[in-house]
Amino acid sequence: MDSRVLRDDMVDALEHALADGLDERVVDAMRRVPRHEFVAERPYDNRDSEHEGTRVLAPATVARMLAALDPQEGDETLVVGAGVGYTSAVLAELVGDRHVHAVDITRRLVWEARSNLDDAGYGAVLVDCRNGADGLPEYAPFDRILVEAAAIDPPRRLVSQLADDGRLVLPLGGPEQELTAVERTGDDSERDSTVVGRFGEVAFSPMLVEGEQHGRVARNRTHREDQEYAERGWHARTGWEQDWVDWDEHL
Repeated sequence: MDSRVLRDDMVDALEHALADGLDERVVDAMRRVPRHEFVAERPYDNRDSEHEGTRVLAPATVARMLAALDPQEGDETLVVGAGVGYTSAVLAELVGDRHVHAVDITRRLVWEARSNLDDAGYGAVLVDCRNGADGLPEYAPFDRILVEAAAIDPPRRLVSQLADDGRLVLPLGGPEQELTAVERTGDDSERDSTVVGRFGEVAFSPMLVEGEQHGRVARNRTHREDQEYAERGWHARTGWEQDWVDWDEHL
């Protein structure tokens, strides 16, 4: 079947399922992006999948996150967690590909996202290998920042890279999370943020730190957290810190 027909069927189903939760601009953008250039297996099914150790978001999740982000044409945007590049491509349709920047901590995924975006006609999107919590300060400030990984608190370095009236959207909390939009408050030295919108429950993996990329030897942090959670359940510390924690000092 023609991929355009499959793509229209996918978006029609999203419109029916999400109803008021969809932004018509996002709907139109998703109709134009060839998702098969980013996802090889059943690209127009509304389902999550896994690739190279990363979660490929279901189209419905992408639509929800972009509706919460509310990007406008010409907005300078940053995607934290480039993955296979699909979210960045939809954003490129909304703001223009030269206004989209993306980072990922896994070098293999950076290379693949660049290749996918180029093949799909979005080669002007910039993708770089970075620790997501550090953002991309060389290109700041950003009008919109989208984080495709969970955190207990909005990463302060990302908040500091927001433009005036900028918006940061991320899954906030752990283990229970809510898709949340925040804006920067205070001056540049304080880098505080305030919640300006909540958009329902989500379930994401925590933001990775250096050493936790797919294919690398697991860091002590991960092992310790898993062991402690298994032994103590809900009474265990969540361990969703963005910086390295030496659990040997605490256990």
